[in-house]
Order: sequence, then structure tokens, then C-alpha cells
Amino acid sequence: MRHMLTWAAPAVVLVLLAGPAVACRNTGSFERWLDEFKREAVAQKISQSTIESALDNVTFDPEIVRRDHGQGVFQQSFLQFSNRMASNERIVEGKRRIQKNAALFARIEQQYGVPAPVLVSFWGLESDFGTNNGKFSVLRSIATLAYDCRRPEFFRPQLMDALRVIDRGDLSASDMIGDWAGELGGMQITPSDYYKYAVDFDGDGRRDAVHSVPDTLASAANFLVGLGWKRSQPWLQEVRVPTTLPWDQADLAIQLPRSKWAVFGVTLADGRPLPADDLPASLLLLMGRNGPAFLAYPNFQAYLGWNQALVYATTAAYLATRIEGAPLVQHGNGPVALLSAAQILDLQHLLASHGYSVGNFDGKLGLTTRAGIKQAQMKLGLPADSYPTADLIARLRTN
Repeated sequence: MRHMLTWAAPAVVLVLLAGPAVACRNTGSFERWLDEFKREAVAQKISQSTIESALDNVTFDPEIVRRDHGQGVFQQSFLQFSNRMASNERIVEGKRRIQKNAALFARIEQQYGVPAPVLVSFWGLESDFGTNNGKFSVLRSIATLAYDCRRPEFFRPQLMDALRVIDRGDLSASDMIGDWAGELGGMQITPSDYYKYAVDFDGDGRRDAVHSVPDTLASAANFLVGLGWKRSQPWLQEVRVPTTLPWDQADLAIQLPRSKWAVFGVTLADGRPLPADDLPASLLLLMGRNGPAFLAYPNFQAYLGWNQALVYATTAAYLATRIEGAPLVQHGNGPVALLSAAQILDLQHLLASHGYSVGNFDGKLGLTTRAGIKQAQMKLGLPADSYPTADLIARLRTN
């Protein structure tokens, strides 16, 4: 979900709507807040007709606030999530969509350098290829969340940009139907990303990334380029790792040439040697040293820009490789014990008590928490693969 991460989807729910309410309280009425916002929109040169069409009948939606405040953690491993989301059905349908729209995808790749499998994988994950774009009034949802006390600093600019999208003539207020948190269209674009990156690729004079397939796909490609995508470069590749690897080198913050990974004993997934070249890559071990292993190339950073949830970003990248023809991912070198969200939260508090940074205490295995785990593993003499274990929790408790 872009309001927490970047773009996301009604079809891809990484949170469970069941959790404690956020401890904040609104002051003043929604109606008074909305009148003040309308005055700001006028000052921002939004036309009066747009303001009236978009906001005159908007009311506060308590259900949206309940959804937003009720987001709790729903923990899934990469294999659990990818097995469900990168399904054979999505792979087959993705290939069919590429074949059906071959000329369009070729034109997009020529202009933006983003291959068809990359776009189709996001399209499938975000909205099941445009069949599940959401059913909520985006304007009502964003106005509610912009008024609410929890995250107004994010949603207030989103509401203003939604007005700009209407004012520019791309969409009407009635077109803005999407996810409960305000994402639009087959790629689930936030209004701010829509305003910045949406393009008119079908030549009808409107940037319509809700109804137009060419505009939807090209806008996503333009967004990825904005996130740093480089043409003719790979993004993710499954590999096999030896048990003797220096595990502290497996880190998205560390890039080494493939020739160096080859020296460490990393091979292609089928056992063939890696190309001994200078192409930089990071070793990504989402489930630790015993789980699946990938080389993440610089273009993988665009996936993290799209959605900072590491499991989602890797699943999207992996699905694109599957659509491109890669085999089913291997399960790694051995069984991996999964910790619950409560155990991750406990670990985060333990790490913080030992002076390690973990980001938010949220029970999620994010990049900052993984970095803290790695530092603790190195200090305690454990394999520094950035993956949490019950042994690490026990060691931190007794040290």
C-alpha cells in the first residue's frame, strides 16, 4: 500500500485489519477542516469547478479510519507469499497479456527501457490485470485520511494532487474509484504519483491510467524510470550459495561484482558457474542462509521504491523472472524456522535494548530490523545472515 510504502493493491494485502486503535484524537469538525482545505486549494490555483465537483458532496467516512487504525501485522515468509501470489495462473495470464499486447509492450520498452514481464508482474499483483481496481471513492477516502490525526502529512498532499489530476483533465471526480487508501487504476497509483508520472500513451490527450491499458502500462514504466530503472539491465536472479559463504556479505547495502560472488562459491541456481564479469549485485537471503538465494541487481532498487516491503518487492521481481521463463524457485539449503510477528516484536525490543537500531517497533522484518539483526549476529559470533532466529532471541536475553 503506497500510503505506507509505495504503490500497492487490493489484490495484495500485506496487513491484517485487526489491531489496536492508534492513540490520537481529531480536533474540530470534518466540515470545518474541509472548508479550510477548499480555501487552500483555491490558493493553489485549483479551479472552482474542480473543487466543487470533487469536494462539495464529500463526507467523513468512519469505516476508512477504522481500516487505517486497525492495521495489524500479518507476517508471511517469502516462500509462503510468493507461492500464493506468483501463481501458475498469474504466470500463464501474464504471458497471455504480453502476447495479446505485443506491439504495445514493444513500444513501451523502446521508449522507457522496461521489459514486458516487469510491467505485467506488477499489473497482475496489483489488480489481477485490471480486474480488481477497488470500489471506494478515492476522494472521500483521502479526504477522510487527510483530516484524520494519524497521517495527515501524507494524505493532505495526496488530496491536493487528486484535485490537480482532475483540473488537468485526466480524470473526472466520478472516475476516482479505487482502493480504500486512495490508490487508482490497474497499477494502484496514488494521486501524487499519478500527477507526477502518468502519461498519455494512447494519444487521446488524457493521462488515463484507470481506463486505458496503454496509459496504465506506460505510466508504470515511467514511474519505474523515475525510481532509477536502467534499460537492458537485469533485476533479480536466483542463485545457489555454499555453506561456507561469508554471510555478512549478504546484504542489499553491499554490491560486489559477479566475479567476486563466484569466488565465494555462489553459482547459478542449476549449479552452472556465474559469469565472471563486473556486473554489480547484492546477495539477497530473505529467509536466511538456509532459504532461497538471489542476486539482486541495481534495478531491484526500483522494486523497493515501488514497495518497501521486502517480501512483496522480491515476489514482484521473482514473478517477472517466472513470466520471462525462469524455473520455480528452490527452497534453499535446509528447513527455515519462521518467527511470529509477536516474536519479531520481542526481538526488536531486545535489539533496541542492546543499542541496535530497528526502526519502528511493529513486528515486521523490515530492512532496518534486518540490519540490526546482522549487527547483533556479528557481535555474538552467529552467522550474520540478517535473519531472526529463536537462538538469537535467547542469546540477546542472556547477554
